Amino acid sequence: MTIGEASKAANTGAQGWLPLPATAVPLRVEWPFANGIILYHLVAPLAVVPIYFSWTGVTAAILGYFVFGVLGINVGYHRLLTHKGFACPKWLEYTLATLGVCCLQGSPSRWVAVHRRHHQAPDQQQDPHSPLVNFLWGHVGWVMCKNSALPRTAMSDPYAKDMIRQPFYLGLERHWLWLWIVVASWFVFFGAGLVAGLLLGERLAQAARLGASLLLWGVFLRTVLHWHLTWSVNSVAHRWGYRNYETPDNSRNNIVIGLLGSGEGWHNNHHADPRSARHGHRKWELDLSWLIIRGLAALGLAKNVVLPSPSLARQLAPVDTLPD
Repeated sequence: MTIGEASKAANTGAQGWLPLPATAVPLRVEWPFANGIILYHLVAPLAVVPIYFSWTGVTAAILGYFVFGVLGINVGYHRLLTHKGFACPKWLEYTLATLGVCCLQGSPSRWVAVHRRHHQAPDQQQDPHSPLVNFLWGHVGWVMCKNSALPRTAMSDPYAKDMIRQPFYLGLERHWLWLWIVVASWFVFFGAGLVAGLLLGERLAQAARLGASLLLWGVFLRTVLHWHLTWSVNSVAHRWGYRNYETPDNSRNNIVIGLLGSGEGWHNNHHADPRSARHGHRKWELDLSWLIIRGLAALGLAKNVVLPSPSLARQLAPVDTLPD
């Protein structure tokens, strides 16, 4: 398919329908993933029950979004591991990957493989999660349903070969070790609140309540909110927004998702130059994830940082240019 044909297909799909991936079986639930999504959505609302509310918990959710979501998923899983937008020391890479694991979006290798599939055929039938099938499918349905092209682990996935060759990522895949890290994070958050309460002189019941608050806000609610922001990049940002570039897909720059998603919602920019570590191209397109990478580079912790192609700047020149 030529770029022109792909662009026409994407625009046609935006006005109508796109078939499900041929390998997807929508009536068969992928229970290992669906169970986690259902559990978190059932537990997360308990965070707003008065007995479990605390400003400490709210703070844990905000900090957790930054540490696990922005650093772990946006910077680690996406811009570093998937697209090789920059390089960093292995200790930092593995730290970012472990933080991403705590968002319960799958192992690093599987996340990378799925996203690379998306970029190979965006908004075409092979795309694992195009909202041109329907909005619900692009948002979360693709996670919940069986798709033989997306194995439960990335052990034999051709799109993750470079990951599985590394003992660290292979170890996370074996015996679902990455999932046990998620479970361990539950105990860390609850234990931190419990110990803090006891050190402050509270009774055991009160300290346990603080631990439960940190667990509910810092893990369950934070994860659910970050899920929907991540999924919205796949769904909302392939439906609504503006386009800086004519890409062979239906990607959009969505202002709400761009700001709330720490730069991930400048999705048309990303599809125009997937390897670039910078997603915000216009002056007003705030990209917190990029600012973090830029900060790492200033500290000598990031190198070989990939910037947007100069040809993109020329396309923006009549309206705006890429700032230094």
